[in-house]
Amino acid sequence: MNRRTVVLSSLALGLAGCARVRDSKLNPFNWFGRSRERETVALPVRPKDTRDLVAEVVSMTVEQIPTGAIVRATGRTPTQGWWQAELVEQPLTEDGVLVLEFRIFPPIERTDINTPQSREVTAAIHLSNIVLDPVREIVVQGAANARAARR
Repeated sequence: MNRRTVVLSSLALGLAGCARVRDSKLNPFNWFGRSRERETVALPVRPKDTRDLVAEVVSMTVEQIPTGAIVRATGRTPTQGWWQAELVEQPLTEDGVLVLEFRIFPPIERTDINTPQSREVTAAIHLSNIVLDPVREIVVQGAANARAARR
């Protein structure tokens, strides 16, 4: 009977500790929440990248992996034919905000305007655990809007 009590007590204490770990920052699934609409971030230095910002950032996700995270964003362009989309990392701000500019080249020739879904472009970037350590918020920025995910 005494052994059963010790085992049940240990199990109860272990499960009680899980509630605290589940809500803490130690749990990697709590690192970044869902993305939300956010104001664009004014950057002090103009980037060397000559590509345009995507017209609108439609969605953004931060997916945890063992080596860090994959940030995936979908943007909508004004016409079809935009190419070489990339999330370009900017310097970390003092507040721990990592801005990723959604850069893309415009079409070479005049192109059609079709359905919004046909004008969507997706880009992703891998961020290592070392890069993510000081980050409190990730912002994907387009020309008209930005989306963000916070810890």
